[in-house]
Amino acid sequence: MSEFIPIQIIENKIFVIRGQRVMLDSDLAQLYEVGTGALNRAVKRNIDRFPGDFMFQLNAEEWGNLKCQIGISSWGGRRKFPYAFTEHGILMLSSVLNTKRAAAVNVQIMRVFVKIREMVLTHKDLSQRVDELERTLISYARENNSNIEEIFDQLAYLTDITKPKEIGFKTED
Repeated sequence: MSEFIPIQIIENKIFVIRGQRVMLDSDLAQLYEVGTGALNRAVKRNIDRFPGDFMFQLNAEEWGNLKCQIGISSWGGRRKFPYAFTEHGILMLSSVLNTKRAAAVNVQIMRVFVKIREMVLTHKDLSQRVDELERTLISYARENNSNIEEIFDQLAYLTDITKPKEIGFKTED
């Protein structure tokens, strides 16, 4: 491929919608250097290759939330809600578009999805380790708190014993 797309550009075009990491049709069209309409027409001609877990159309609420999140103007623009493509749908797009650019861009996009998946797994592993450490510290603190309380009780007893007793007569005022 003649042009390398920086990872950050691809990462910024991946959103989590309906609990899935997806990219919008317009962002993919931009990366593939084709029109959004041309991309969507190619998909519609091959709709049997895009089941619901590969692609779905955003509803009004999702589109509204996304516009707020990424700062898209409400003026002009699209007449229909965008399509969101999952990782599998993006893979399928390169075969539907059948261009060298689409194939090369897909390689980069897949690498970013793999990187994100690895980061999520690492995060889960670190989260589990932190949880385990927290449980250990809480258990340790509970054991030591009772030991510390016992030490203070003993110190209080010893200070009570070692207090000098008042000797002498008590006078009335």
